[in-house]
Amino acid sequence: MKISNESMSLIKQGLDRLVSRYSGMEDEVVTDIHFQPIFKSGEVVIFDDEDEELDRITVPEFQGLNSKTALKEVETILRRCLEGYRKSFEQLSIMKPFSFVMIDLQKETLSDLLLVDDDLVIASEGLLKDLDEDLNDFLKHLLAD
Repeated sequence: MKISNESMSLIKQGLDRLVSRYSGMEDEVVTDIHFQPIFKSGEVVIFDDEDEELDRITVPEFQGLNSKTALKEVETILRRCLEGYRKSFEQLSIMKPFSFVMIDLQKETLSDLLLVDDDLVIASEGLLKDLDEDLNDFLKHLLAD
């Protein structure tokens, strides 16, 4: 999916508002920040873990999408934007660990976008691909000796 610079700027402005909201205050107890794409309107609604709406961003390219492929593309775009803010997120006044999650309209988790923790990083899917097979091969060779 091709996304315009203007739309990327809108997403980044929403992330800037999120960073501003949680900067310089007492440690907040937030475990998840939810991103809910609403394809009918092209919006991405951001909620805290108490279902309080934190922000609403309209991304014209998201309007009218509805396939699983589109969800993966939106996930990739959001993940890329969040990765660009990792250092800012690590400085927030939110107790760690906390995560950014993409949810559906029923508020069910679709995917984990980013985990922020001092000592732990979630690996991308590409790194984890075929991990089970590699571990099984390793175990076979280990037990064979």
